[in-house]
Amino acid sequence: MEIPLEPDEKVSRFDKLKKSFPTGGMGPKKKSKIIKISLLVFTILFFYFVFFYGKASHIRKLKICGSGEDCNNGTLKINDTEIDSDFSSAYSEILSPNVFVFLARGAAKGQLGIYGGRGSIFSIGKSLSKTNKSGVTFKDVAGIKEEKEELEEIVDFLKRPKKYSSMGARIPKGVILYGPPGTGKTLLAKAVSGESNVPFIEASGASFDDMFVGVGAKRVRELFEKAKKLSPCIVFIDEIDALAGKRGGKFNLQGNEQTINQLLSEMDGFNTQEGIIVIAATNRLDSIDPAVLRPGRFDRHIQVNLPDIAERRAILELHAKNKNLSNKVNLEEIARKTPGFSGAQLENVLNEAALLAVRFNKRIISTNEIDEAIDRVMAGPAKKGRKILLEERKKVAYHEAGHAVAGLYTKDGEKVERVTIIPRGEALGYMLPTPKEQERVLPTKNQLLDSILTILAGRASEQIFFGEGNDTIGATNDLWKASGIARKIVKTYG
Repeated sequence: MEIPLEPDEKVSRFDKLKKSFPTGGMGPKKKSKIIKISLLVFTILFFYFVFFYGKASHIRKLKICGSGEDCNNGTLKINDTEIDSDFSSAYSEILSPNVFVFLARGAAKGQLGIYGGRGSIFSIGKSLSKTNKSGVTFKDVAGIKEEKEELEEIVDFLKRPKKYSSMGARIPKGVILYGPPGTGKTLLAKAVSGESNVPFIEASGASFDDMFVGVGAKRVRELFEKAKKLSPCIVFIDEIDALAGKRGGKFNLQGNEQTINQLLSEMDGFNTQEGIIVIAATNRLDSIDPAVLRPGRFDRHIQVNLPDIAERRAILELHAKNKNLSNKVNLEEIARKTPGFSGAQLENVLNEAALLAVRFNKRIISTNEIDEAIDRVMAGPAKKGRKILLEERKKVAYHEAGHAVAGLYTKDGEKVERVTIIPRGEALGYMLPTPKEQERVLPTKNQLLDSILTILAGRASEQIFFGEGNDTIGATNDLWKASGIARKIVKTYG
């Protein structure tokens, strides 16, 4: 039984439509989504019939001229005006019902983002940038000391701009932070904003992409309009390679060209005296369009590398402040055990160790939890219950023993700390090398050759003990790593 509305209650047309729409016992959210899909399909059909019966109605009047007639073979004639057949073919393709069926199906499946996501039909060109106060300072960033020093100059400019303008100095319009994932590029950008106490406008390079041409350029324009209103401020574009990739490629689209051109125009259209600093981050500097990287746009390029031993120790100390570590836990030792780890991975090691301590009802985090956490971050959690044939387990053991023995008998090979054949992730076993007191920066050719020997020793061990042809595919990753080193010796190092 429906309750009658009071005279002063107002009901929108959309609410009336929802009440009358035959959707059974569906919930209000699902009902609303179905109505939106129906409205979208109706709109598509409406435009289709307008084009087909209005603008395209002259197609019925076309006459295809054959041989022996007045016009050339393969042309169309409309009111004595010849039109090339390629044009008419393309025009009929645009008006093809298949195009509208594709749009309708995509909408029904949610692939066109009709509920407000990126590329939404109902939110075309909607700005996807976020504005906030970062709350992060340089004290929250451990390691990467030189990189922080480069950025402190920008902080000083935002605090005391007259100091630089009186000397005729121009602060960089843009700064690109590049390096491997997890090294702290985003954290550095937030620290600049926090130290300067200015708004932090954050956007992802991928968010400028859209299914409609021109929307990406519009979002770039809106981003810089917002920056001008909030200046002085920091504009941070993460994954800028998705926004400003090299032009002229095989699959380059017109919309991408417009977006890049708009970015270049905006960066040329303001000066640093307005207090707008653009900071961008990327893992792939070589894929960015050269026009974006030139001086006057992104003047300063700062490489953020993986931390060395001292920097790893500093990062661990920062993240260990709120962890209840045992007195026996040595952060210096952990730093030596984690070569090649990024700052994000080191933070994850301590967090995983804390979670393991809670799981086992411990009050403190011991070295056992730390070692297990390192293994988890490197290769994933242990799969002790995984069923493996005894013969295959034996081959894994001989394979890993081959790595260990080769490391002991080569001058510059990796010395073994421990070996395991407990499966983790995709690995059925692995060897953990002994931590080095000092990491090499300039390895010699002999050292690289010893590394190749140690890597391939696992495969050789299988062939020696089980015979050629009985070696397994377990050396796939070893072959890939050894080939990479050999390729560099020949092509890069000479």
